[in-house]
Amino acid sequence: MFLRLLSRTGVSRPSNARRPRSRALRALALCALLWGGWGAAIVPTAAAAEPEWGAVVLMYHRFGEDQHPSTSIRLTQFEAHLRELRRAPYTVVPLGEVVSALRDGRRLPPRTVAITIDDAFRSIYTQAWPRLRAAGFPFTVFVSTEAVDEGYRDMMRWSQLRTLVDSGLVTLGNHTVTHLHMADHGPGTARRELRQAQARLRAETGRMPGLFAYPYGEYSVRVRHVVAEEGFSAAFGQHSGVIGPGADRFTLPRFALNEAYGDLERFRLAVNALPLPVTNVIPQDVVVPRVGNPPLMGLTLPASAGGLERLACYLSGQGRLALEPVGARRLEGRPERALPTGRSRLNCTLPGPGGRWRWFGRQFYVPAP
Repeated sequence: MFLRLLSRTGVSRPSNARRPRSRALRALALCALLWGGWGAAIVPTAAAAEPEWGAVVLMYHRFGEDQHPSTSIRLTQFEAHLRELRRAPYTVVPLGEVVSALRDGRRLPPRTVAITIDDAFRSIYTQAWPRLRAAGFPFTVFVSTEAVDEGYRDMMRWSQLRTLVDSGLVTLGNHTVTHLHMADHGPGTARRELRQAQARLRAETGRMPGLFAYPYGEYSVRVRHVVAEEGFSAAFGQHSGVIGPGADRFTLPRFALNEAYGDLERFRLAVNALPLPVTNVIPQDVVVPRVGNPPLMGLTLPASAGGLERLACYLSGQGRLALEPVGARRLEGRPERALPTGRSRLNCTLPGPGGRWRWFGRQFYVPAP
């Protein structure tokens, strides 16, 4: 099975001869799921012993809009996701509950999942909302206010957003006014967009959102500080990963789902994933300057995670990232090539208990010259 996955993804086997062959194949098969959506299904069993808590946050945009495959999920795929989430092992909670548990150091139920949807497209109201309401699943919509104010044909109206909020199942979050490329702008522009979007959301719904999502998943250290200073309780990117104890509340991960990355096998992989509790991650800023590109990348793993040789990291467009031990629990390495202009993603995984995977991701951004 894993050899077939390798041939379909074009990923070559790593040259590290010390790594057991079975572990290498498992890691590369997971890579295929990260970038291509193939792999064996993970079927959770309630009888398995549950490890430390973690929460998976899912991210959608459009529903059944086949003309936009990069941001839309097929309705058959979405319905399969909902059927899977109705199974006993999962607990679907409001996004705010994940954030409050993280803030207060409170443990969440095993296999906790939260659902988010970005941009307030009309198909949320016409397609996703009836299905989520029937399932009884809470969700959060992150709204860029200008598109709603302008009344674009494929966007929801304020009256529809109020209907969602009044249902008690839906919360709204801030997504800036103009869907801003925040990493390309300084703190002043970021702060202005946040405040203007908050004002519009409060004027139209009577509620002041406490949650924020970075458009395109892009942010910088300076922008992250602005979001925290503006009083939000948490902010979310578009990098894959699982929220666990001690995670930074203003750079939280989400698993993005669309037609290409929405098959049931990948979905099961995501909703059964566990946190990978890395520390001392470099580079600290995910905005990569052109001077010094490619940057040195590194992380530290706790002893509880197991042997360092089991970690596998993959950088989009470059394949496996070679990380070498630096000290007892530290790994560092530099990509072979400079990161391209725009967005790049790093995914690191480690085998976990019960056939599940520990998962850590980052999204990097290289500004245009």
